[in-house]
Amino acid sequence: MFRDLMASRELAWQLAVRDIKAQYRQTALGLIWAFILPLANTAAWLMIHNAGIVTVRHTDLPYPIFVFTGTMLWAIFMDSVNAPLQQTIAARPMLAKINFPREALVVSGIYQTLFNAGIKLVVTLAALLIMGVAPGMGLAFFPVALLSLILAGTALGLLLTPIGVLYSDIGKALPLLMQFFMYLTPVVFPMPQSGWAAALFQVNPLTPLIVTARDLLTGMPPAYMDGFMTVNAGMLVLLALVWVVYRAAIPILIERMSA
Repeated sequence: MFRDLMASRELAWQLAVRDIKAQYRQTALGLIWAFILPLANTAAWLMIHNAGIVTVRHTDLPYPIFVFTGTMLWAIFMDSVNAPLQQTIAARPMLAKINFPREALVVSGIYQTLFNAGIKLVVTLAALLIMGVAPGMGLAFFPVALLSLILAGTALGLLLTPIGVLYSDIGKALPLLMQFFMYLTPVVFPMPQSGWAAALFQVNPLTPLIVTARDLLTGMPPAYMDGFMTVNAGMLVLLALVWVVYRAAIPILIERMSA
């Protein structure tokens, strides 16, 4: 597995460059699509909040900054969840005809996620500076938090890929499920103080990842470092397990796709 992973790096890079060029070549807005959806979500929630339709509890950060950074980080996580399934489905003809390290598809998805994340972060940092927020020294550790989000998303996406290749329902239902989980994560809402909602937010493994990434990005002291380390350890184990499942499932998937 690790030998194939190392052998897949060059192919993964070529696939990523090809897909990124194809993704933006035929669009009028180009790279703007990398961050326009998080911006639209931010604008919608600010309008809802300012209109008093939904009352949001006080946040340590000004609410526009809170929701803007949260939606940007969630968009990066979503990209990493979608990448394994999208790359595998797009490579169906190649999988059926060519023998190559299958890990190249997963690594290519990670490269593309990092590219789009870089665009989102440039916009986010510029917006933070305009709004008077200095990231501080925590910004030096932010790449670790960013990689943690991508690690978690890749593990979850790879878990769903074997089923998603066979049944398109998974790809169609995934955005709905992720939208639901977003509301159980402190993306647009702060952590509840009590009740069943507080319990759900606390047991959600994405909570320490999002909160820690936001804290490091905005110069706040990280409040969930213990949970952050625990979730990362668990995601590494999960990624190793689903990698084995993915390797075992690929020959079966190729046979089904070729039938």
